[in-house]
Amino acid sequence: MLTDELVLALRNQIRSQLDFSGAVTDEELTQSVEQTVFDYCNKGHPLTAAEKVQLVRRLFHSFRGLDILQPLMDDPTVTEIMINHHGEIFIERSGTMTQLPAAFESKERLEDLIQAVVAGVNRVVNESSPIVDARLRDGSRVHVVLPPVALRGPAMTIRKFPERPMTMDLLVEAGALTAEAASFLQQLTAAQYNIFISGGTGTGKTTFLNALSQFIPADERVVTIEDSAELQIRSVANLVSLETRNANTEGKGEITVRDLIRASLRMRPNRIIVGEVRGAESLDMLQAMNTGHSGSMSTGHSNSARDMMARLETMALGAADLPVQVIRQQIVSALDIVIHLSRFRDRTRRVTEIAEITGIDGGEIELRPLFRFEEEGEKDSKVLGALKRTVHSLLHRDKLQMAGLTLEGDRYGDTGECQESRENQERRENKESRESQEYREGRANAAC
Repeated sequence: MLTDELVLALRNQIRSQLDFSGAVTDEELTQSVEQTVFDYCNKGHPLTAAEKVQLVRRLFHSFRGLDILQPLMDDPTVTEIMINHHGEIFIERSGTMTQLPAAFESKERLEDLIQAVVAGVNRVVNESSPIVDARLRDGSRVHVVLPPVALRGPAMTIRKFPERPMTMDLLVEAGALTAEAASFLQQLTAAQYNIFISGGTGTGKTTFLNALSQFIPADERVVTIEDSAELQIRSVANLVSLETRNANTEGKGEITVRDLIRASLRMRPNRIIVGEVRGAESLDMLQAMNTGHSGSMSTGHSNSARDMMARLETMALGAADLPVQVIRQQIVSALDIVIHLSRFRDRTRRVTEIAEITGIDGGEIELRPLFRFEEEGEKDSKVLGALKRTVHSLLHRDKLQMAGLTLEGDRYGDTGECQESRENQERRENKESRESQEYREGRANAAC
């Protein structure tokens, strides 16, 4: 039985044998670990071959890897690792959350691991700056919170990403959206429509953005901007990836998303991809989309596509003291399409709405749903349903025409045009008629 006490004792023994005054190669470390395990077995502690291999790996990773987390990092079925404190670790595997029986030997060991992780990406985390976002070499996202903010001790959350980026075909195969919707989004991406992806935490926004980016033409120049680099865009050769930087111990040297967006405008990008907007940088993103960078993309947290519009308004208002109508006009001018993702009770992640931003009606941003998820019941604890087309045409078609593209199944302008489109047109005509009548009555009253 491989206990934490055994690993700690052997680890201390190995540490005492190694000369850390110089560089210790992986081969030298492996030899020392194997010899220590063999000596332990020869002293009356027999282990099976599998247990020996497991013990050697655990000891090696305690020096070079992520200690007890390394097997979890190597397990492709584990998608998230949540460390509440050194003695409590939870993992998410296939959408189900369970507690890991193992734990770190001490709070100090977890703190050492955290410092090694953040130092690897030139970040700093300490009592004066107790919150940090970082990443591992494989691209996994790491979020760390230290005391005094974390009351029970250091807390770390690791969001793993697959070695092979998720493609739109795999998302269709998994039931996240239909083949028709995927083809529709492929055409819009190629035609340089500005797309915003919204959803709650853990709904797969970054994964979907990765998949969508594969439709970007290979001859374009793309600049990505993120807090901690997660995007894996491999279909574009002319790619610049930018990452924010925290302030140093003196409170200087911070580089924010806003700074990077402004810098990216001087890099001659065709498209700008902002990994996620959370605050004032949303206004810079909207302005960048309004300055000729068509085809740009970003993500944000919200409960629905309409809620995302309200959140963008709030975030942009925090950046500048502008009238809300000016902000709404910025949003309408910048964004073309909103895609909303949701996580269902059966732990599946799906696209629940694709909507077109058509303009401002009655002072409010008007959304026109193009696809909407329709639930059809439940079977064997699985939610049944599919993403269904609600209208068969886009109102704003100028980018499609400039790109020389035609949407599959598009019925714009013929007798098959959707009922909703006609209702929108009638509503606008009635509104214009009322306004015209009120204007005439006002002129008549003034003449009297």
